Formats: sequence, C-alpha cells, structure tokens
Amino acid sequence: MKGISYITDRKNKRTAVIIDIKTLQNYNEGVEDLLDGIVAESREDEEKVPLSAVIKNLKKAGRLK
Repeated sequence: MKGISYITDRKNKRTAVIIDIKTLQNYNEGVEDLLDGIVAESREDEEKVPLSAVIKNLKKAGRLK
C-alpha cells in the first residue's frame, strides 16, 4: 500500500511499520483509530477506575455539574 513501509530484521521478518500520514490523508480516521487502539492496548494493565468514582472526582473538581 502506498504510504506504508516496513522495517524488517535480519531474517526479513517485519518488526515495525512506518505510516506516511501525508500520503494517507484520505485515511486519517482509520489511522487515528489504529493509533487509539495501540494506546488502549498499551494501557491494558493500568488500574481501572469505576465510572462512579470518575464522576465523583469530576464534580469535586468543578468540571462536571
């Protein structure tokens, strides 16, 4: 695909991808979704906070009525 390049190891196994976002302007939403997924996956082991606690903290901070 135009705008996609791969970095390979000595055995020619793909180890990384380079995305030329200028070339893929028409696919910005898809690229953003991909990056969001990567970030979400990287946070998989982080402590989970219940929604009720988030709402309570936002109200306490004056950021939510």
